[in-house]
Amino acid sequence: MDIITQFFGYGGSALGYIIPFLFVLTVVVFIHELGHFLVARWCGVGIKVFSIGFGPEIFGFYDRHGTRWRLSWIPLGGYVKFIDDDNVASTSGREAFEALPEEDRKRSFQGKTLAQRAAIVAAGPIANFILAIAIFTAIFSAFGEQVTAAKVDAITPGSAAERAGFQTGDRVISIDGTTIDSFAGMQRIVAMSPEQELHFVVDRNGANVDVTATPERKEITDRFGNDMRIGLLGIQRSTSPDDWTLERHDPLTAFVMAVKECYFIITRSLGYLYDVVVGKESADQLGGPIRIAQISGQVASVSFVALLNLAAIISVSIGMINLFPIPMLDGGHLLFYGIEAIRGRPLSDSTQEISFRIGLAFVLMLMIFATWNDLIHLKFL
Repeated sequence: MDIITQFFGYGGSALGYIIPFLFVLTVVVFIHELGHFLVARWCGVGIKVFSIGFGPEIFGFYDRHGTRWRLSWIPLGGYVKFIDDDNVASTSGREAFEALPEEDRKRSFQGKTLAQRAAIVAAGPIANFILAIAIFTAIFSAFGEQVTAAKVDAITPGSAAERAGFQTGDRVISIDGTTIDSFAGMQRIVAMSPEQELHFVVDRNGANVDVTATPERKEITDRFGNDMRIGLLGIQRSTSPDDWTLERHDPLTAFVMAVKECYFIITRSLGYLYDVVVGKESADQLGGPIRIAQISGQVASVSFVALLNLAAIISVSIGMINLFPIPMLDGGHLLFYGIEAIRGRPLSDSTQEISFRIGLAFVLMLMIFATWNDLIHLKFL
């Protein structure tokens, strides 16, 4: 009971967390699997099942092609099962293929060309990127964004900004060559670059001035009570109405901005993972389903647009992670197809089976580690 009280003790009810979580995850998973499904059907592959969730079926129906569309009880993913798949992980063995009638072999996944199989596998992550770009484009064009000028209104005494030589009234133009259009854009780069030297160009009284600063690593608590470690310079934004604008963009500009947003999320995520591997960052920021549920509920309490924004971020992350060359993930399948293209023949079933078992063990360990982080983060442990 204490854990339940803690989890829902941030001012929301159980439904206030579960419903936004299910909304975000269902949309992202559905689009991912729909990517696999549409390209597979376009290539003429027979499909047994399209499932959102795992485990026992809640309800379902058959379409005119004989595919069972189903919603299952465990909402932590989904799958598309082809007629020659051995299991829901889309691992296809030769025995399953050879057991099919000759007519069905032509409709099997294994019966398709290497290019078709690669396209079917890659379609899932690509669909996630398309979803994220579509959401960001809609937000930037329909709702716009509240933009604050990247202007230094005040400097915290003794801060990294003061030591670097920032002055009140400076307007940040770029960071490490990246153009800065808003205070939020500057803040995001700084927050994700603790203890990393950054090169700023600022407009000071009409002249461009170079400033080099290293954000300090600080632990802060957000409005929902979540603790996080980020980079801080000690610069305060302007509160003047003259420095605040609501910008709505035309669809083309919004699309370009959406692509840049996805690129930023990917590069920063990969940068964080690299820092974890080399020991520059702690892995305790990696989160799992519990933290996603918590954040979904918190974001939903702000606005539906904020929840859509979170769905886009998670969609980019899932698309990126699925492209990692780990067996069990789409990237692992693509790695095998690359090897097949080089060798002129696929790896043996036994080699693939061993690889998939290793990949499954790795994914399960990662999920356990992320869940452990969630429990510590939420002070359950």
